[in-house]
Amino acid sequence: MDELSSQDRVFESAAELFALLATPVRLKIISAVCQQEKNVSELLALIATTQPNMSQHLATLYRRGVLAKRREGTQIYYSLQSERVGALCRAVCTQVAIDFDEETPADSNDRLLRQRVIG
Repeated sequence: MDELSSQDRVFESAAELFALLATPVRLKIISAVCQQEKNVSELLALIATTQPNMSQHLATLYRRGVLAKRREGTQIYYSLQSERVGALCRAVCTQVAIDFDEETPADSNDRLLRQRVIG
């Protein structure tokens, strides 16, 4: 098996990161803890999902190094561990919001490319 080139490793790593972030609930969790740590109850108040589903996403993000956690009594508080992931999420979500906001004029270079249907 050939060793992956440096560029291939970058693309592989980026694809893994995008796969991790390809779930709206995970993006919402990251957004919710971006500024301040939150416990599961606080996250459930902000994000419409079940407690088991929330716990599964939190565990995945924690295992992958995106979130940090600390225990205080019976509560577990989650915070953003990876500033790189936080910055990426902010950049992508901001661009998508610009693309959806029809009232805010934006230079075409600032908008995400939209797939055009030919025919």
